[in-house]
Amino acid sequence: MKTSKINIKIWSFLLALVFIVVACDDDDPSTPGSESQTITEIAASNDDFTILTSALIKADLDGVLDGSGSFTVFAPTDDAFEQAGITNLDNLSAEDLRPILLNHVVAGTILSTDLQAGDNYVSSENATGPNETKLSLYINNGDQVVVNNNATVTTPNLMASNGVIHVIDNVISADVDVVDIAMQNSNFSELVGALQAAEGNLVATLQTDGPFTVFAPTNDAFEAIAGVTAQLSAAELANVLTYHVVEGNFQSSQLSDDMSVEALNENTFTIDLSGANPQILDASGAVATIVVTDVQGKNGVVHVINKVLLQE
Repeated sequence: MKTSKINIKIWSFLLALVFIVVACDDDDPSTPGSESQTITEIAASNDDFTILTSALIKADLDGVLDGSGSFTVFAPTDDAFEQAGITNLDNLSAEDLRPILLNHVVAGTILSTDLQAGDNYVSSENATGPNETKLSLYINNGDQVVVNNNATVTTPNLMASNGVIHVIDNVISADVDVVDIAMQNSNFSELVGALQAAEGNLVATLQTDGPFTVFAPTNDAFEAIAGVTAQLSAAELANVLTYHVVEGNFQSSQLSDDMSVEALNENTFTIDLSGANPQILDASGAVATIVVTDVQGKNGVVHVINKVLLQE
């Protein structure tokens, strides 16, 4: 892969597209807490957080959440830990616990009133992705606010002196690969269906260690060419899909203007940062806009695009 100088201005704009949002049905920021206490102190004083408190101490994270800074913590209750099978901390080392706990921590104070509805992503402090990249959390604000499709916010906005706690009813899974990222979000249901229908068991391939970079078209992108995809054989569909996958974990900061990218099927496309919005020029001459970047999973990263990339 050739590289060129990174256009910092454009990618600063791109990074701003990654929405840091969480929401809840009760969006009153005055939910009782103790703004004179730290996050660690609030957890230690709450009978629902005995396992969380013990885990923070064992993982040597209690001091972090007791210190200066600003954090948003999705805090599982004791019932949540028990539901996840985490009851006896003697069976887990500090090294085991740290990524689990850091997967529930986000830098900055994010209140429910700061947030917007819809499907969004936020970066956790869990740096267990390829090259120690921080894993993303998927936030869905529908009838209920759900994190990574398995943890619902039950009480928002417990204010602390160094951030905020949102109480959740399950431990947030960190076992999320690039396929899971697509399956979690209903805006990728067409992509998921195509992966399942294509030749070559692409779902299983994209669940391996990788790492992979996936340029993921939305449902609207697939619907725009529904007449084309309906005529494709399973082998042809696989060729289209593997044109959207690149070997390696390339976050937005590693892409550059006029960068030629070789896809998994050995065809190429070009990154274009010359205009107001970051784009991809595919082999057919069509242009796709990158609308969300750096959705990080354990085996790769996903960038969302508004068109399906074509090769002719």
